[in-house]
Amino acid sequence: MTMRIVVAVGGNALLRRRESATAENQLHNVAIATQGLAAVARAHELVVVHGNGPQVGLLALQAEAFTDVPPYPLDMLGAESVGLIGYLLEQGIANHLGTANAPPRAVATLLTRIEVDADDPAFDRPSKPIGPVYGEARAQTLAHERGWAIARDGSEGWRRVVPSPAARAVVDVRPIAWLLERGSVVICGGGGGIPVLRNPQGWHGVEAVIDKDDCAALIAQTIDADALVIATDVDAVYADWGTPAQQALRQITAAELRQHRFAEGSMQPKVAAACAFAERTGRVAAIGALEDIEALVRGEAGTRVLPV
Repeated sequence: MTMRIVVAVGGNALLRRRESATAENQLHNVAIATQGLAAVARAHELVVVHGNGPQVGLLALQAEAFTDVPPYPLDMLGAESVGLIGYLLEQGIANHLGTANAPPRAVATLLTRIEVDADDPAFDRPSKPIGPVYGEARAQTLAHERGWAIARDGSEGWRRVVPSPAARAVVDVRPIAWLLERGSVVICGGGGGIPVLRNPQGWHGVEAVIDKDDCAALIAQTIDADALVIATDVDAVYADWGTPAQQALRQITAAELRQHRFAEGSMQPKVAAACAFAERTGRVAAIGALEDIEALVRGEAGTRVLPV
């Protein structure tokens, strides 16, 4: 049965932790990531939402190195990174889908504006990690020199953190729906979407980065997707992760999953997004490894989050 599926892929799928941010590395990684995505697209309607944490952080560093003009704000840097990653994903998926005997299937990348709330408390509590991982001394120096907020990133080091307001509405839902109706694979909501506010003059960008899983859940709900799949670098959600008692949660209701505690900067946003989609739509979300994407869609791998 053909389904409409939204797959959320992290920016780290293109640039691994502590991996040099070269174009060559990202091209290599995207070729692997898009093979599984193309396999899903052959059988289903596919929407891909991707992260951009490593890429937007790199662009911010590059922008600050050129001192002739003030650094660009995060919404503009986010748009730049979305164009870059979208291009790589678009070309990779199209190459996998194309054959010698048929024209390649349409694959389209959309810059997607996502409305946020000006009163969101996230603006006062930066929490979204972007850019590379630093040692503590280097991170403290950069925080002092550039006015950054920094936070520990797991057990591996420190990263810059920026505000991450909740996604409230998909401003550009109509072109997403239009492309899906015409058989296109759609790459949208990149980097969690470009955060915007409405004022009397219209829409304007804000200095923030929306969590891509939160954005993916909202897009999936808005376009009436049959399933939300959150692809990450672990094979499932684990209770008591990192301890001798850790245990994979293979099938669990959203209410039961919310009773567990997870790392704020890594698994917690994925769990929250999966639970929100399941509760709002009455449909199933899945969390698991990108290399298991086809099995995740079939319900044979990862963690299945049930509405009840």
